[in-house]
Amino acid sequence: MEVKLVLLGTGTPNACTNASGPSSAVIVGDRAYLVDFGPGVVRQAAKAYRNGVDALRPDRLTIAFCTHLHSDHTAGYADLIFTPWVLERPEPLAVFGPKGIRHMTDHILQAYEADIDFRLYGFERANEQGYRVNAAEMEPGVVYQDDRVTVEAFPVSHGTLESYGYRFTAGGKVIVISGDTAPLAIVSEKARDCDILLHEVEYTAGIALREPKWQKYHREVHTLSVDLAEIAKKARPKLLVTYHRIYHMNIQDNTIDVEQETERRSQKILQEIKDAGYDGNVVNGYDLDVYDA
Repeated sequence: MEVKLVLLGTGTPNACTNASGPSSAVIVGDRAYLVDFGPGVVRQAAKAYRNGVDALRPDRLTIAFCTHLHSDHTAGYADLIFTPWVLERPEPLAVFGPKGIRHMTDHILQAYEADIDFRLYGFERANEQGYRVNAAEMEPGVVYQDDRVTVEAFPVSHGTLESYGYRFTAGGKVIVISGDTAPLAIVSEKARDCDILLHEVEYTAGIALREPKWQKYHREVHTLSVDLAEIAKKARPKLLVTYHRIYHMNIQDNTIDVEQETERRSQKILQEIKDAGYDGNVVNGYDLDVYDA
């Protein structure tokens, strides 16, 4: 059975035009397991489906995992709940996440009560299950298992937010997703000899351009490229993929070509990882990229 990683969104809180909000999908055969649901998640899944990833047909999106409750990772939650239902998802959505995911779920459902009521009892009678959500708040350890995959959540460090990374084991393959985190030994441990490590990263040279308070913040809650190199040297994944790249630039500055500059800084990030001594296979991930495990 094929095991793949599909990047639906590789962006950050910045409203980048070429990177949707953070979301990825582990594909095992014809089943998709989402990690995070940033802005535009269902439309990105639809694009991936049109590109040949059948498991990401929107009405098949039934299982999702949340790394943490920052808005850039969850702003597409209502989209994930309701759009697949409108497209005839026949069963409830199962969501696993940190403490607070149930509260978020309950309030989204309350906010859309008028829509739910109309679709259940109005002119457009929808099924009675597809909008429902089974939201589970997790502790570290194995949080999900079925006939194809075992999913382990492990704690990472992202400020005061309860945050998790995930390790997927399926068909003899291992895919590890860091979520947002400071550099941690546990990521190296969970990713040791894995097939794919998807890890956030920030541009080391760029951080020096920020105010001291922001330098302090970013060093405490994100992973510099030079620190990611150290993690990867210990983990030795078959493939290291970067996402959620923080470039330390003003994307609203109309005097620069933002897409050209982000690509330049993306390549600089790769060079920083290599210059820090990591000689393994490393690439920058972009929206709708597909990687075989």
